[in-house]
Amino acid sequence: MTGRERFLLALRREQPDRVPIWELIINAPTITGIYGDVGYYAFAEKIGLDAITVFDTQRLEDLGNGLVRDEWGILWQTEPCGLRYPVDGPIKTKADLDSYRAPDPFADHRLDSLKDAVRHVKGDKAIVICIHEAFEFSHYLCGMDRLLTAYIEDPEFVHRLSRIVVDYKKTVLDLAVAEGADVILSGDDYAYRTQPLMSPAHFAQYSLPYITELVEAAHSKGVPFIKHTDGYISPILDMLVDAGIDAINPLEPVAGMDIGDVKVKYGDRIAVVGNVDCTEVLTRGTKEEIVEAVKETIAKASIGGGHILSSSNSIHPGISPDRYLTMVEAAREFGTYPLDEQMIQEFRTHNYISRYTSLGRDML
Repeated sequence: MTGRERFLLALRREQPDRVPIWELIINAPTITGIYGDVGYYAFAEKIGLDAITVFDTQRLEDLGNGLVRDEWGILWQTEPCGLRYPVDGPIKTKADLDSYRAPDPFADHRLDSLKDAVRHVKGDKAIVICIHEAFEFSHYLCGMDRLLTAYIEDPEFVHRLSRIVVDYKKTVLDLAVAEGADVILSGDDYAYRTQPLMSPAHFAQYSLPYITELVEAAHSKGVPFIKHTDGYISPILDMLVDAGIDAINPLEPVAGMDIGDVKVKYGDRIAVVGNVDCTEVLTRGTKEEIVEAVKETIAKASIGGGHILSSSNSIHPGISPDRYLTMVEAAREFGTYPLDEQMIQEFRTHNYISRYTSLGRDML
């Protein structure tokens, strides 16, 4: 069975030969720390990932001192480890919005990363493209405070901005599927560890329509849709599932999201993707603790299929390469079907994250 077959079977809530392994993002220090400067695709092959992730290609203007500006006009700060975070956007007023134009989704370079992935792994590994939705790029463009204030004071501004973002993203979605993408993923984060960033009512008004639109666009092209969001998402999870998503990722343990509870409640409608903790366990846990976290995750989420194993966000530079390797090796050892019944009985009631935080299963 190929990685692509394994990954897509799990997204259809079916049982492959083993639990698929994937990460939304694996940062360069982990890749070079395990196999040297081999590049992402060779790394994915060597370590045995069943899917890889790509993004649409943005040309960057180098402004010096680690600052770059992308084609959206968003200013990004680059950290020494290579990570970037947004620091400013081009839309401050309604006048800015009136004159703003999104990047050209049809630009010749837009899908360069996807085309490269197709050349390297098409047919062998599933190709996941992260496109985002309305929320994340809206606050990149105008600032989180300005956007959330507009939720109260200027709904028209919010929807106009969202429309610009989603029209671009939907066009990229269509082009990406035609180019060979197997799976669409939206990367917008909607919550912090204790609660969503907005009320459920505002989520329903300002985010849900655009998620639903993109899910429908993906399904019209015959490809599944994974929704990624960190944080405590229980107050909005019903809405996300009702939007028609095929899977939820990553169900962050330190935010009180128990993947077993979500599998029980929604497993007949969505697959679950996650969720070995990357904030505590994979950054400072012992080898034994990492293996236990993998066993627990498999015991709770993998029964009957419909589970893809990953971290609780990404393999970021704070994770030592040996810890990630331990996680992958444990996933391969304990994730082969049929699963070990003794392991399931022992670990399905565990709660490994309680060692690190007072949050836990009771928050659901």
